[in-house]
Amino acid sequence: MKYNLFKFLKLLVFTVFFWSFASTLFIVIRFFAYGEEQGAAYVNPKNIIPITEWLDFGLILGIIIGVFYAIVEFSFEKYISQKLNLAVSIGLKLIIYLTILIISLSFITLIAEDRMDIDLNNEQGWWRTDPLFWLSTAYFLLTSLVFSFIRIANDKLGSGVFIKMLLGKYRKPQEEKRILMFLDLKDSTAIAEKLGHKHYSQFIQDCFFDLNTILRRYDAEVYQYVGDEAVISWRYKKGVKNNNCIDLFYAFQYALLKRSKYYQKSYGLNPLFKAGLHGGQLMVAEVGTIKKEIAYHGDVINTTSRIQSECNTYNENLLISNGLLDTINLKPKYKSRTLGEIQLKGKQEIIEISAIQVE
Repeated sequence: MKYNLFKFLKLLVFTVFFWSFASTLFIVIRFFAYGEEQGAAYVNPKNIIPITEWLDFGLILGIIIGVFYAIVEFSFEKYISQKLNLAVSIGLKLIIYLTILIISLSFITLIAEDRMDIDLNNEQGWWRTDPLFWLSTAYFLLTSLVFSFIRIANDKLGSGVFIKMLLGKYRKPQEEKRILMFLDLKDSTAIAEKLGHKHYSQFIQDCFFDLNTILRRYDAEVYQYVGDEAVISWRYKKGVKNNNCIDLFYAFQYALLKRSKYYQKSYGLNPLFKAGLHGGQLMVAEVGTIKKEIAYHGDVINTTSRIQSECNTYNENLLISNGLLDTINLKPKYKSRTLGEIQLKGKQEIIEISAIQVE
């Protein structure tokens, strides 16, 4: 509940800032496109209204729209989007946003008429024939598409990565200290044979949907999905903080357990996952031209994959390198058990690993 509130407030701040900026930008463009006197005269030739007055109302309009947008976006993300395809979801939101715009403009013009003592021709149904309204509508619908594009790109690439790509941060490889988790479905071959490729694909889709509902709660990012495996990533400090990299695994297990009736009814089984954790320095770079993505390079990736592969050997669900474990202040509910050393494939390097379990 606390996380959902924090998530909504974070979205609210972003939408209010975005739409306040978009609204004031529209006022500035509209006002100066005709010159100050002509711009004001468009509203009422007898009243020359300074731009500061209009900017105030632009800011108020942006805040109103931003609040409504946050409510709509949060509601769609939590309850509706997973049930609709992307095109239908965007189209439905645009219809809602158009309704919000009509209501918001009507409300703001009533305030403007009272405060400035001007006539803005605000009779019932005014928006049907008012050219300024349709100009505003075109601008705000276009801005809505930009807003949706930013949200989609952010979801596709990971939180904050889209902006970094726009700024060209990863055009040259950058060294970063990260924690990786290789998360893999247990008994995947047997499950695939039992379900068949179609139902198995839906099964994996459901599992990763449940995973995505908790990622942001633990400051985690998805690096990539490979078949029935997900590679999760954290900035090192964020992964260590509050045991985020460990908490996420057990929160995912709990999320699957809460939906056990659904999985039993739909697929006749409950999914179980195993995971390996490791951290260290790696290189992050933007790769590709036709299809661009962010790629990680370095021994951390191979080591984490190797640790995860040992889960079956030791019959454990979560294994972690001792190097990473030593930097984590384990919560009392967790206990660690050292398992010994493993040798990395193709290398002479030896690494110590431990199992993490809940008390």
